[in-house]
Amino acid sequence: MIGQDALSFTREAYDAVAAEYARRFVDPLRDEPLERGLLSAFAEVSRTSGSGRVADLGCGPGHITAYLEGLGLAVSGVDASPAMVELAREAYPGLRFEVGSMAALDFGDGELGGALSRWSIIHTPPGELPVILAEFNRVLAPGGYLLLGLWAGDDPSGPTQVFDHAVAPAYRWSPDHLAALLRTAGLAEVARMVSEPQPADRRQFQSVHLLARKAREGDAGSSS
Repeated sequence: MIGQDALSFTREAYDAVAAEYARRFVDPLRDEPLERGLLSAFAEVSRTSGSGRVADLGCGPGHITAYLEGLGLAVSGVDASPAMVELAREAYPGLRFEVGSMAALDFGDGELGGALSRWSIIHTPPGELPVILAEFNRVLAPGGYLLLGLWAGDDPSGPTQVFDHAVAPAYRWSPDHLAALLRTAGLAEVARMVSEPQPADRRQFQSVHLLARKAREGDAGSSS
C-alpha cells in the first residue's frame, strides 16, 4: 500500500482547496490543443482495446472526466479527496465518481480498456510509484492503454526532482526513467509527447505525456 502519511497529507491538502481549484481550472484544456488531440487519440485506442470502460485516476473536480465522456467513452473518476469527489458529483451528476487510492483501485483485474492519470502521480513518493504502476497494470485489460501526464525533470538520467507545489509535495520525473518503470510494471511505451513551457507559465517545466499499452497474448515478446 502507498504510505498513508503521504496519502493522508495530499488528501487533506486538496480537500482544503477543492472549491478554489475547481473554479480556477474549470476549463483546463482551453489553451491545450495538443493535449486535446492526444486525449482524442487515447479515446480512440481505448475503445478498440477490448473493454468499454475507462477511468480518470486522480480526477479532481471531474472536468477531464466529463471531457472524456464527450469523446464517447464510458468513463468514471477516482480521487483521494472526498471534497473533490463531492464537487465532481455535483457538477456532473450523470457520471460516476468514487473516493479511492490509486494504489488500491476498486476495479477488477483487467476491467478497464483505458486509464488516465493526468498530473496525479506527481504527489507519489518515488519509492511508492512502482506500487501504483503495478496497480494500473492490474486493472487494465490486455491491450489496454495508460496515459500519464506529468512535469519532466531536468536531468535525463535522474529519476525524480522535488519541486515546490502550491498544494502538496510533488515530484518531476525523467521521462526515460518513468518509461523504464512502466516496462517493469508490464506496460510498454507507445508514444511520448514533450511540450516546452510557454513564457506565461508559472512553472518553466517541460510537460510530458506518456502513452503505454499492456501486452496481450500473441504480442511479440509476450508470454503465452
